[in-house]
Amino acid sequence: MELTILYRGPLASCDFDCPYCPFAKRRDTREQLIADRLALERFAQWARRQTGDRLSVLFTPWGEGLVRSWYRRTLAGLSRLPHVRRVAIQTNLSSRADWLADADLDTLALWCTYHPSQVPYDRFLASCRELAARGARYSVGVVGLPGHLSAARRLRADLPDHIYLWVNAAEGHAYSDAEAACWTALDPLFPYSRHAHPSAGMPCRTGESVISVDGDGTVRRCHVVRTEIGNLYDGSYRAALGPRPCPVAVCDCHIGYVHLETLPLYDVFAGGVLERIPADVASVPPPRTRARRAGDTTPEGHPTVRSDGPSICRIDPASLRPTGARKEN
Repeated sequence: MELTILYRGPLASCDFDCPYCPFAKRRDTREQLIADRLALERFAQWARRQTGDRLSVLFTPWGEGLVRSWYRRTLAGLSRLPHVRRVAIQTNLSSRADWLADADLDTLALWCTYHPSQVPYDRFLASCRELAARGARYSVGVVGLPGHLSAARRLRADLPDHIYLWVNAAEGHAYSDAEAACWTALDPLFPYSRHAHPSAGMPCRTGESVISVDGDGTVRRCHVVRTEIGNLYDGSYRAALGPRPCPVAVCDCHIGYVHLETLPLYDVFAGGVLERIPADVASVPPPRTRARRAGDTTPEGHPTVRSDGPSICRIDPASLRPTGARKEN
């Protein structure tokens, strides 16, 4: 069996204080941290035993995992298993990178997010350069807030050309065409993030070859759909796997919509779906959308902003009021 697992344990603490994240500076108790460590170790033990399957695992903690030794240890260990095709984690890159010496860097990958208000630019860039020096595979991205644009441009200029810089549309924000053009100049795939994708009744790989697993081993088709389809540890999930249409109206999270069969993103990210690294971003087709008219709303219900003039790549902060960021960062 070829199986992709999106693992999210109980960890919810983070060392950053991003205003667009509900888990900023949250502290887990000692008991909560122990519970998270034990849950992760149980999952790792299960993964080691699945020698008859081919596994790919993306860790998507609500908090920051790599500041915890058990995440670093687990990632390195899983990367060395011959039946694990890919193991990756979302991270703010605030932890040291010496643990990578114990990992198989042909299997391990990092999905890194730059938060300009939380870390000095030079420190984050130095962390990226250390990843490169160690031969690690990684992508880097930012949330598309107006105050992040200049920092994102600077980062794009300083990163090697082959490193993909992605941009997440900020949740609850409507981008004018001119504003969207600024972000698309940095990330040609930004149009996929800008608007939610109709998904109700659409075929999706989640629930068939992709599953979401929590710390108790509860299996769901994805992080968004809360319906349980079995448990990892009693094996009940296996009989439940199969093609199933999406039950939600729209999908606006990259972790989710990348698996929609109605989008070409498995071809776009061939070999790098979990770590968000496209095979060839220059050849990516834009999403197919109808022309919008004045008075239209986005799938989130926000009015669109018409742009009749040229893109001047200047964002009015009043047009993008910070609310929350989609948890894919």
